[in-house]
Amino acid sequence: MENMLQHSTCQSFGTDCKELIAMIKDPQAWPSFATELERIETLQICFLDFKITHTARSFHRELHFIGCSISVWLPRPPQV
Repeated sequence: MENMLQHSTCQSFGTDCKELIAMIKDPQAWPSFATELERIETLQICFLDFKITHTARSFHRELHFIGCSISVWLPRPPQV
């Protein structure tokens, strides 16, 4: 979320973790994750249009890749 703020404040996120969706919807029900959920809540405020949806996978194996893609129409920050 922090990295995406460099590119756009209108973002839609997807996850295959139903628990993460539940945590974000009802953070008080997950006290063990209070620190992390507070950070997510703070970051949500920075997005004009924040959405997170459950995206189910059709295969049953571990996924070890996290990535993002920036739409072509978004201006890229200058390279140093």
